[in-house]
Amino acid sequence: MNADTLRKKFDEGLDYDAYLDSGKPDQKQRWLELAENVDLTEAQAAMLGAFTRDLNVLVVTGIWCGDCVRQGPMIDEIAKAYGKTGGGRCTVKWFDRDEHMDLQEQVTVNGGNRVPVVIFAAEDYEPVGWAGDKLLSRYRVMAQQALGANCPLPGAPVPPDELAAELADWVGEFERVALLLRLSGRLRQKHGD
Repeated sequence: MNADTLRKKFDEGLDYDAYLDSGKPDQKQRWLELAENVDLTEAQAAMLGAFTRDLNVLVVTGIWCGDCVRQGPMIDEIAKAYGKTGGGRCTVKWFDRDEHMDLQEQVTVNGGNRVPVVIFAAEDYEPVGWAGDKLLSRYRVMAQQALGANCPLPGAPVPPDELAAELADWVGEFERVALLLRLSGRLRQKHGD
């Protein structure tokens, strides 16, 4: 994965609303319902809002995927807050995994085509990193449920504290990337800061 590949691929992606419209009405509704429960704290919004570097994000996802239903609205909310006061911009493009296997195959997780996977790129599409499938807070809950006595019923709603922890994980991921970009010698030289 290089800057030229990501730049070309980025142009093929959909914005959030177009991506949601690409699914069936009930799939879109699931995303919209979960989005109602995604609220950044004031501290998270302020921190994200202060970023100055532009960030391009490619999300390999599936409109049908339960993990994507939970995490997609979080990523969208983070992108909306990013750079609001600092002048940075976060542009996110969404890619259906099955329609963009050329991208998916570059970010397999444990040998599998897992989603969602978020690819972070600098303003010039230089790859910065990627994260995906599930983040730490979700794996902790899953390990406790699978390895302990507590096992939830299938399809049960995710408790608010679990959603907040997962949102905090994603905020942390975006913060890590934004700080990497801000401290980058290459970008500091380019921007004279």
